[in-house]
Amino acid sequence: MKKCVKQFIVSTLIMSSLVVASATANEDRTKKDLSEIQSALKQSQAELAAQRKDIAKSQKSLQQHELDIAKNAKALNIAEQSIRDTEKQQKQQQQQADTLEKKRKEQQQALAAQIKSAYMSGGHDYSKMLLNQENTAQVERTLSYYNYLNKARIEQIEELKALLLEIEVVQAELEKTKLHLTALHKEQANRHQALVAAQQQRKANINELKTKLSSTKNEIDYLKENEKTLVTTLQELEKEKTQKVELLGLAKSKGKLDWPTKGKIEHSFGQRKHGGIDWKGVLIGAREGSNVQSVHNGQVVFADWLKGYGWVIVLDHGDGFMSLYGHTQTLLKDVGDMVRKGDIIALVGQSGGQANSGLYFEIRHKGRAVNPVKWCRRI
Repeated sequence: MKKCVKQFIVSTLIMSSLVVASATANEDRTKKDLSEIQSALKQSQAELAAQRKDIAKSQKSLQQHELDIAKNAKALNIAEQSIRDTEKQQKQQQQQADTLEKKRKEQQQALAAQIKSAYMSGGHDYSKMLLNQENTAQVERTLSYYNYLNKARIEQIEELKALLLEIEVVQAELEKTKLHLTALHKEQANRHQALVAAQQQRKANINELKTKLSSTKNEIDYLKENEKTLVTTLQELEKEKTQKVELLGLAKSKGKLDWPTKGKIEHSFGQRKHGGIDWKGVLIGAREGSNVQSVHNGQVVFADWLKGYGWVIVLDHGDGFMSLYGHTQTLLKDVGDMVRKGDIIALVGQSGGQANSGLYFEIRHKGRAVNPVKWCRRI
């Protein structure tokens, strides 16, 4: 009797040390993760501070670009107004040139008519009229007429010469205006190009500011969330160190256990297998990837691949009770881990050569398989 009590005490101490060791290992790992997160958070906050300085510089650059935009826009507006004024001036000068050209043609035609008239009456030259003394009065009238015509022609010729000079001046001014207008159009194009470039640079600066702020803030928010999660985890681990998982067996839970996964029983306990062997548990048809939950508090004593059963995990529930979960897709707990009722320990699969996905489930008491249907709630 004393020997049994001693063995029970030793087993209890070993299990307690496993619980504490597991919790301590998890706590150390979590503390390390928390330290790394806090270090990354400090680095990100430092980067944010540095980026704020860069942002201040970018804002000054942005202000300068907006000033350039304003200057270019104003200069462009002035250039456009100058172009409109110059085009108006050019139009007026062209009209003046056209008027002068019309007047020149009229004067040339009038002068040509006078020259023609003089030529037509050219048979009476001065020498003949002077030698002809028959009609002195007529000669005097003719000479007066010729003098008048000559004077008129001379005035028209001088007037035409002045008109030609005026036309030359107007044409020179018109040509100068055209050159000025061409320069204004070129300046307008350059101003417009500078304006577009400044606007594009401004847009790029704004996008850069938004990207920097958004990226850094998102990273800091993410790290703060992780920090919060890890702090909560540490608090929970601290509680777990003081709360032992009691392994009291399954006797008091007979008929009240939840099934480890949802599904239809494809093969029942005691049913004959191929080769004359009976089923020691049940095969539950379930969707691949579904959760496999612990039916009660326990400790993982086996977690490995087993021939014929695929990936298997076995829990010790104390007082000689154990539960086995086979054909799983993957195992989520390791040997030595303590689990509570309802914890997810694996995922449903079809390992071990199964054609369809499902979970093989056994309950044993002191090495003897018992019918899970009698221990679990009715489906």
